[in-house]
Amino acid sequence: MPHLSLTFNSQEMTDTEIDAMAEDLCAVLIRHLNIDEAAISLALTRVSAANWKAEVYDPIILPSLARLYKKPGYSL
Repeated sequence: MPHLSLTFNSQEMTDTEIDAMAEDLCAVLIRHLNIDEAAISLALTRVSAANWKAEVYDPIILPSLARLYKKPGYSL
């Protein structure tokens, strides 16, 4: 029963594009984990570029840097 939480900055995406991204993310989980869609929960949170450092980078990314599977190629 995976739960995926994605925080992203893509202010130009439409709701339709975000829905398509959510469907694609679920399809990846279904394919790789061999699970039913009903087992998945997914949270999508959009954060503006202006708030990224304060809301995402400093409180979430920076303290978890050593544990991240994919580290960011930037620092703030």
